[in-house]
Amino acid sequence: MTDELAEFIDTSFSSVWALEVLLLLHRSGDRWWTPANLVAELRGSEQVISDSVVSLMRAGLVDVGPDGAIRYCAASAEQHELVIQLDDLYRRKAAAVRRAIVRTGNDKLQTFSDAFKFRK
Repeated sequence: MTDELAEFIDTSFSSVWALEVLLLLHRSGDRWWTPANLVAELRGSEQVISDSVVSLMRAGLVDVGPDGAIRYCAASAEQHELVIQLDDLYRRKAAAVRRAIVRTGNDKLQTFSDAFKFRK
């Protein structure tokens, strides 16, 4: 995994669910998905899918239509290339990508909890 791809993962994905949503949308091309379709296809809860879509919107990776339908839409060509690399890596080494996402979440939680430690 390149440093650039690792940084993209760190900054773009709040959970493995967000990655799964993104990859489904990316592999679907220009297809628009309703939230209910995403829930059914990924067998996730409405809350998990909704949180994932919000996270992906913030990362500039999806487009949400006025009717609430969602599709893949990278904000830049560079970002699109990183999604292609990520898709390829995930097909080959899914566990490594999942660990990178979970580790990032744990690092953020540790940083937050460290802010409350008493210093001597």
